[in-house]
Amino acid sequence: MTHAPIVARRPSGRDARRAERSGPLPDHLRPVRPGMPSGRYHPLSDADVQLIHQTALRLLSEVGLADATESGVEIMTKAGATLSPQGRLLFPKSLVEDTLAKAGRNFVLHGQDPKHDLEPWGKRAYFGTAGAAVNMVDVNGKYRHSTIQDLYDIGRIVDVMDHIHFFQRAVVPRDIPDPFEMDFNTCYAAVMSTTKHVGSSWVMPEQLAASFEMLHLIAGGEQQWRERPFVSQSNCFVVPPMKFAADACKCLEGAVRGGMPVLLLSAGQAGATAPAALAGALAQEVAEVLAGLVYVNAIKPGHPAIFGTWCFVSDLRTGAMSGGSPEQALLSSAAGQMANFYQLTGGTASGMTDSKIPDEQAGAEKALNHALVGNSGINMIYESAGMHASLLGYSLESLVIDNDIIGAAQRTIKGIEVSEERLSFETIKDVCLNGPGHFLGSDQTLQLMQTEYLYPAVGDRRSPNEWIEQGSTNIAERAARKVTEILATHFPGHVPEAIDAEIRRRFPVRLPRAAMKAKG
Repeated sequence: MTHAPIVARRPSGRDARRAERSGPLPDHLRPVRPGMPSGRYHPLSDADVQLIHQTALRLLSEVGLADATESGVEIMTKAGATLSPQGRLLFPKSLVEDTLAKAGRNFVLHGQDPKHDLEPWGKRAYFGTAGAAVNMVDVNGKYRHSTIQDLYDIGRIVDVMDHIHFFQRAVVPRDIPDPFEMDFNTCYAAVMSTTKHVGSSWVMPEQLAASFEMLHLIAGGEQQWRERPFVSQSNCFVVPPMKFAADACKCLEGAVRGGMPVLLLSAGQAGATAPAALAGALAQEVAEVLAGLVYVNAIKPGHPAIFGTWCFVSDLRTGAMSGGSPEQALLSSAAGQMANFYQLTGGTASGMTDSKIPDEQAGAEKALNHALVGNSGINMIYESAGMHASLLGYSLESLVIDNDIIGAAQRTIKGIEVSEERLSFETIKDVCLNGPGHFLGSDQTLQLMQTEYLYPAVGDRRSPNEWIEQGSTNIAERAARKVTEILATHFPGHVPEAIDAEIRRRFPVRLPRAAMKAKG
């Protein structure tokens, strides 16, 4: 059978109107926005939540955590923890309950620009990046080591993505081998690349102290920093199962005393460093993060701390991490329920596809995870854009594609508004009795097309004719063009050059100044 050829058609008035509608919308007309309340998806029943909570309390009081530092033992035993004969720090139920009663709630995660301030409480959902990928990957599957320039470029793209609300360090700059310089430059590149809230991490307190000096310069002084801390610390204070990480604990203490919000991150991997049973993995990680919460509040009651149950998953056939699995979606969503149960700001991971490139597998795994985790009630959703190979690779093209996927997930979070006006009785009546028999030109359609419907930035909805006429591109190709456009034109200048010069005078900044300015 032969088919008639598809003939390209001329642009029409509808094309012009469509192009006009594809432009940026004012905030009050956007169909989705940061921090919309979620919580419609509950993989755990109320009884399940209680059982996990009680198991976590038993783990803390009967098993406890090993390898606490001397300062940690002193801080937590003064608060009411006890040291077992085996050297494990035990946490009585009453201590945990007292901690939960005084823990920080309703704290803002600030951006350098106040328009990007986050209010992560209740069930408001925000999506952002995170991770420690050691490779960059292009659309053809070519992997190479990540650099400080890559980290800065990721932040520049995040800065203009509507649906990515914060920027946490996503790649390791492998061109900077010195640990001090790596940690300092990671924080530097992040805060220079975007005015959104930033997350970073440090290996030793000395690195953190240098970064504080830089952050005070940018903020205008230590007091101004403490009033609006625009960087949070991602802290893996625990080594699952149930052990403290000494250097991370020292950095945790430094962050709390320095006024920096902390993400208390437990990243047990079900079947490896946490039980293969999903309920057991969740109970262990809840216990570990509760121990961290005790630690933080024993230093400074009410200090901003994110309840970071990052429950990872193993492919039990190989033991390798499986970041795009349905079990990952279940565990991350359940983590959201547990944070809501404690009425704490919760953070978890989503979007860590196992695929090595921006392909169909990546889209399917990211969309499944984001739709479920985004609707779980969790506040801070990390790793949500750009990640591949279960956190080993990062793609700039995927960062742009994932912005579309996250936007779509946010649209499911917003849900369907039901009201007398939206039920549309009069509109239906008018079209059927007086109108043309369709709703394309009705006043309601023209009014709601901006606020009720979300349109992708690089996803394709054109007819086959238009698609062929405009080059038959796939989504990765369109994303690559968008990346090139952003990196050629967007150079944030929110930190004055005089401040940057002083930072460079005091510290070994490895990102060339020339890389932070447009050419020509």
